[in-house]
Amino acid sequence: MPDHDQRRGLLPALLKYWRGQRGLSQLDLAIAADVSSRHLSFLETGRATPSAEMVLRLATALDVPLRQVNTMLRSAGHPAAYEEGDSLPPLARTALDHLKRHSEPFPLVVVDRAYDVVDANTAAHRLLGTILPDDVGLTGLNLVRTTFDPGGAHPVIVNFDEVGRLLLWRLQREVLAEPGDPVLRGLLDDVLAMPTVHDDWRSVDLGVAADPAVVVHFRLGDLELRFVTLVTAFQAPQNVALDELRIEHWLPTDEATSDACHLLASS
Repeated sequence: MPDHDQRRGLLPALLKYWRGQRGLSQLDLAIAADVSSRHLSFLETGRATPSAEMVLRLATALDVPLRQVNTMLRSAGHPAAYEEGDSLPPLARTALDHLKRHSEPFPLVVVDRAYDVVDANTAAHRLLGTILPDDVGLTGLNLVRTTFDPGGAHPVIVNFDEVGRLLLWRLQREVLAEPGDPVLRGLLDDVLAMPTVHDDWRSVDLGVAADPAVVVHFRLGDLELRFVTLVTAFQAPQNVALDELRIEHWLPTDEATSDACHLLASS
């Protein structure tokens, strides 16, 4: 475990890092967190050690992910505030089960921060079981990797040029937001090594706004399926696993896709 001197040097670095990531001056952060700029300066130089309440106040103002908030707390000599296990709070688990049922017969997929599938409804199992090769299971499937994988979903995505570019740029933005995350960095490196990545996608265009929803067009023989994917998350989570979950709703964009989903559900 780091000693006190090591921890005292880590928190100032973390504060300056997250303030830089959010593009805030010391004065901006002091105003947002309702603390004096003098005290914040002392915290960033290590001349003062914050209470747990102060760390949480600053982290909230900086919109720091909960996993990193725990790191900030530990660096200041305080215990973590948020549970870091894989299990979800019972109420969140109930809410997810409710969403899964009521999304039928349309797919709903739950992924973690690295886009690994952690849960899905029956419709998602049916659809992805139809799209993906027979030897690919849904458990532990990474949606980003399989999108770009020539042996995964890539061959059946008609508008891959659009979907792949937007998905890669989204991942690049997430890595830029948390460059110290080895999981996201590893995923990005894996994707960039795929032969399906076009050269002009490799540098993210930060001038292009990220789309809140993407239409994915699948072709399976004579079957055409078009879904708009909407991504939602839990608001104000108090659990690291819950904070990192993303819920993907795949909604049909036309009657033919809707009819196909109902037909798959009845087969």
